[in-house]
Amino acid sequence: MSTANPAHKSLRLPMLIGALGVVYGDIGTSPLYALQTCLGYFNAQSLARADIFGLLSLIFWALIITVTLKYVTFVMRADNNGEGGILALTALAQTAASGRARVALGLIGIIGAGLFFGDGMITPAISVLSAISGLQVVWPALSTHLVELASLVVVAGLFMAQRRGTGTIGSAFGPVMVLWFLTIGILGLTHIMADPGVLAGINPAYGVSFMVRHKYAGFVILGAVVLAVTGAEALYADMGHFGRAPIRLAWTWFVLPALTLNYFGQGAVVLANPAAAANPFFMSAPAALQIPLVVLSTLATIIASQSVISGAYSMGRQCIQLGLLPRMEVRHTSVTAEGQIYLPQINWLLALGVMALILTFQTSNNLAWAYGIAVTGTFVCTNILAMFVYRRLFAWPASLTALVFGGFLVVDLAFFGANALKFFEGGWVPLGMGLLVATLMTTWQRGRGLIYARWAQDAMSLSLFINRLPYSRVLRCAGTAVFMTGNLDYVPGALLHNLKHNKVLHERVLFVTVRTLEIPHAAPGRRHEVKEAAPGMYQVTLNFGFMESPNVPDTLEAIPELAFDPMSTSYFVGRESYVMTTVPKLRFIRRWLFLRMARNALSATEFFQIPSDRVVELGVRIAI
Repeated sequence: MSTANPAHKSLRLPMLIGALGVVYGDIGTSPLYALQTCLGYFNAQSLARADIFGLLSLIFWALIITVTLKYVTFVMRADNNGEGGILALTALAQTAASGRARVALGLIGIIGAGLFFGDGMITPAISVLSAISGLQVVWPALSTHLVELASLVVVAGLFMAQRRGTGTIGSAFGPVMVLWFLTIGILGLTHIMADPGVLAGINPAYGVSFMVRHKYAGFVILGAVVLAVTGAEALYADMGHFGRAPIRLAWTWFVLPALTLNYFGQGAVVLANPAAAANPFFMSAPAALQIPLVVLSTLATIIASQSVISGAYSMGRQCIQLGLLPRMEVRHTSVTAEGQIYLPQINWLLALGVMALILTFQTSNNLAWAYGIAVTGTFVCTNILAMFVYRRLFAWPASLTALVFGGFLVVDLAFFGANALKFFEGGWVPLGMGLLVATLMTTWQRGRGLIYARWAQDAMSLSLFINRLPYSRVLRCAGTAVFMTGNLDYVPGALLHNLKHNKVLHERVLFVTVRTLEIPHAAPGRRHEVKEAAPGMYQVTLNFGFMESPNVPDTLEAIPELAFDPMSTSYFVGRESYVMTTVPKLRFIRRWLFLRMARNALSATEFFQIPSDRVVELGVRIAI
């Protein structure tokens, strides 16, 4: 673990603007729907001034407690070699755990990752629907179906553009979000100046009074209040791109003030005109500015969606590297930025999911509960993992850990419980997605474990093979053979098959295994390990971080002691096919899922970026 990297990145203006564009798109567009959803529980006649103050107080203190204190102050300190995000936090927590605790922490990380993918579908749907619905303020006769159609067009264009990469349009993200936050802050300030009394809502007593007065209904409304803090996880997840200091600075001095001004400005608008509760964000703008505001809102929601989609790609690559998902195609869309990647399979699965959500729920209000469960579920998982890291790695006293993170957990569970009450009104969506993704991950992990155990049972030890080799009649030919293997202590099946059919062995043989470390990026000094097992035979371990895409040929060529010549090298890879055992170790549904994932997995040749014209694939049958 290293805390130096994010803390000491220079605080240059371009970095701050870039952080605004990438990190704050999601939480920055929450004013489009958060207060509107809260006010949806009241009608214009029953809406009291104290209720508006109470809602504003709850939103403001949610921003302070969940974002400022929990994420910005505490969680962001728990970086994994400068990287954040729930899988990075999981890997960090597991380094201090063993046995059942390690398994439990891994399961929490998997659940959090599953909910994150659900969030990746819901964010574009709810954000774009909220922005396009602003047209109904300008043209009240505009039907919901046209808003729905326009949202589908925007979303389709967004996902179709992903294969071109975000480098070109990404440069505009920061300036657009700067304009966005300035706009919403100024809009809010103008209405606060007309009714400064609305700032009384900062007093937490109004929030407490609201909850006491409305009892069960107040608890239910907490599920809408949490919409104001959606995107808080992005502050932590994107820490590796910008560093801790720029993200904290941008939040404290620009984003939080702009959001606070806008929410309280919306409250002032509703106090002056209770009918504005139907859409307080767009009705806070003068009529002449509503169309430009819709355009700016649409751009902001596209940016928010892009941030989540890019995050899903990064999460997908991490899951692949950590052995939680089968190998998929990873395309690099930039020659300079290693983090700009595109995963076609995840892209189109997300696209189908987003469009299905738009067609099913039709409005942002209908999606609110689905969104809330995805976000609060991730909050809870992050909190538990961070609690473990602070207790074990930071050596905090148990009492202090319980006081700080126990308090955060109470807030997280209150938000989660409020959203869970609406399970049948949309809350089932992220839970279903999270359960599906978690099932796929655990099934793949379990299936690969069974295959490895079966392979190790039948494999020949490398030491025995080397001892017998001098007494065999195997012919040696010129050149280098690279055999990819999962364990250097055993002879790769591809080598045994090659000897069986071709009865020849190269002069130089490299047994190569690729290992994923529990850190984001492998340090240059830890990139490889080489051991000479016998004259002309080498055991090579290539280490990659879970945020890296392994390139085996380039890494081998960079090892000086191998004197690697790529033009005289052939790669031997086993092509696995699976057959059923008489007593299957996986139950029917999980076995079917595993086989489907295995058939659609990217080949080792493509995943490890091995030149296809230098590969020999040999079939290997494995019973499962």
